[in-house]
Amino acid sequence: MKPLLRAVLILDALLLLAFGLLFLLTPWTSLYNALLLVQTQPALVGQGFGVALIGLAWLALHASIDGSLTSTVAKVVGHVNWLTGVLMLVWLLGLHTPALTGFGQIIAVLTGVVLLVVGLGGVRLSGAVRRREKVRLVEAAAAERAEKQAAKDAAKDAANKRDSGRVTAGFPVYHAEPVVEPVMPVTRPVGPVSAAPLPPVDEPGLTASERAARADAAAARDDARNSAADAPGAPRPPFHG
Repeated sequence: MKPLLRAVLILDALLLLAFGLLFLLTPWTSLYNALLLVQTQPALVGQGFGVALIGLAWLALHASIDGSLTSTVAKVVGHVNWLTGVLMLVWLLGLHTPALTGFGQIIAVLTGVVLLVVGLGGVRLSGAVRRREKVRLVEAAAAERAEKQAAKDAAKDAANKRDSGRVTAGFPVYHAEPVVEPVMPVTRPVGPVSAAPLPPVDEPGLTASERAARADAAAARDDARNSAADAPGAPRPPFHG
């Protein structure tokens, strides 16, 4: 759609340039007589109008190259063209002014029709291109908002992960382990150990008197131990019933 609008702008630039040069040559009387055209009076007005048309042609050509100006300039130039075409048709067909010959009137009417068609076509194309550009801008803005929202969500998730990692590092997780109860060993009451007299050691090489003396000494020790245990202040083993 936009390449077609650029082609229409180039056509507009050529038409505007041709009319601008024609009006710029208003003082050239022989040229107007050869083309069977009415010369603009005074010539200064025709030349000023020609300069304006040449400037508008340059603007249309520049807009066909610069995409940011295409739709706006095409709309302005289109309105100028179709309004000029309508004005020419009204004066030529309705008011029959200026009085032209048959060939000149045909050329003037065809010129008005061409300006009307090209102008309306440029206006409609510029409107369609502008609507498409608005849709693209809305879609681009929506995509940009979606990308920003996705970036915010990703940053938020990363921050949550970092925070959870910090909490885990600062406070270690304790796992519950089964508690093993200690087993108390069963103890049996220990009764008093009866001190039994050790049998006399039979050593070879002792005489009978030495053996008897040792036996008497052992018996004396046993008697002394028994008497100490039976004393009233002596410690006694605990009572186990």
